[in-house]
Amino acid sequence: MPIWTSSAVIDAGAVLPYEPPMTTAHPPTTRSPITSPPPRPTSWHEPPLAEVDGEIAGLIAEEERRESETLRLIASENYVSRAVLEATGSVLTNKYSEGYPRKRYYEGQQSIDPVEEIAIRRVQELFGAEHVNVQPYSGSPANLAVYLATAKPGDPIMGLSLASGGHLTHGHPVSITGLFFKSIPYGLRPSDHLIDMDQVRSLAREHRPKLIFCGTTAYPRILDFAAFADIAKEVGAVLAADISHISGLVVAGVHPTPVGIADIVTTTTHKTFRGPRGAMILCKKSFASAIDKAVFPGLQGGPHNHTTAAIAVAAREAAAPSFRDYARQIVANAKVLAEELVARGFRLITGGTDNHLILVDLTNKNVTGKVAAKALDQAGIVTNMNAIPNDPRKPFDPSGLRLGTPAVTSRGMKEAEMKQLATFMAQVVGDPTDQALLARIAGEVREMCRGFPAPGIRV
Repeated sequence: MPIWTSSAVIDAGAVLPYEPPMTTAHPPTTRSPITSPPPRPTSWHEPPLAEVDGEIAGLIAEEERRESETLRLIASENYVSRAVLEATGSVLTNKYSEGYPRKRYYEGQQSIDPVEEIAIRRVQELFGAEHVNVQPYSGSPANLAVYLATAKPGDPIMGLSLASGGHLTHGHPVSITGLFFKSIPYGLRPSDHLIDMDQVRSLAREHRPKLIFCGTTAYPRILDFAAFADIAKEVGAVLAADISHISGLVVAGVHPTPVGIADIVTTTTHKTFRGPRGAMILCKKSFASAIDKAVFPGLQGGPHNHTTAAIAVAAREAAAPSFRDYARQIVANAKVLAEELVARGFRLITGGTDNHLILVDLTNKNVTGKVAAKALDQAGIVTNMNAIPNDPRKPFDPSGLRLGTPAVTSRGMKEAEMKQLATFMAQVVGDPTDQALLARIAGEVREMCRGFPAPGIRV
């Protein structure tokens, strides 16, 4: 069954002139007690989605079936609980709340301010963070806020290159972070495809970056945050750790934490953290004002209150002992899946994994990542094609696959299911054009999924 139970580097105030609006205070003690809403008049009727827009309702139902009947191995996806779904789909989406708690441009925040304050407090306690901002709409805006708070256009910045497993927002040329800043990417050691810390130090000494990002989107090993911090301190750079993929593992203690080591930490909330599609920024108190001003009014307007509430719920769930069991099982499942794939002749970048993610090199299988991903999808196994280090192929038809175990672990699957999954994958990659084979495996996958109901889905 599913397992649930510094001041800033720049004067941000000068760049983003902003004074909190004067709004009516509403301390918690003045709030009315929570009561059930009065019953609606018997004549009231509002048609459901299926009646208002059958086309969209049908597509949502189709997606529910797909998520229920397939094995989802995309490393950046997960299932949320019914409680998180309810918060995400709540009436909080109706309310506009530009500003921060107790300092809003709009009145009527008596319920909204406590929601955001609860989310902040829970996240602070979970991570041991000095300051938390839960308003970023997503991971990319969260990272942009870090740039806005700590650097000026044209300043040198460093991040892991996209080709080495980094993220677009860590300075890639097609991203605003690579267009507006002088990006100096670092990479991997050719011998073992681990981050080349000697290269990081050498480049930092040469270019004296204002900001160093350490974080990944396709890297299967532990990150040495302390080593990055030593380099950043040596060259006078701000260190930002992007833990979007591993924040749930960090909370559970199965991956080292950057909190207290890095100056700023960013993370999405929908991956291993198992929350809604949102993001958070955690930072030292010396960066709090600059970060808050960068998020609002620097980059965003009113926060998405329904998402904030869902983050609060996810944080409460992540504080439960069962979440630690869940995170440990994510890693255990990934290790077993990696071992079983190697036993079946698959090459893995770095030879295995320390976290939730596996990067498969298909160059010895005579099939591209795109072909393999599409065949696996037909067979009910959802992955994504991905470049491998020094990939000779183009990004839209790369040589690899990226796999992750957060979603299947949320369904309660363990080591035995990972072994079966590796068998399915070997069969599909071995003959990706055999339609009868793909259909047979898809049926077996559906049967397998019936024994592990998808959290939050009513199919």
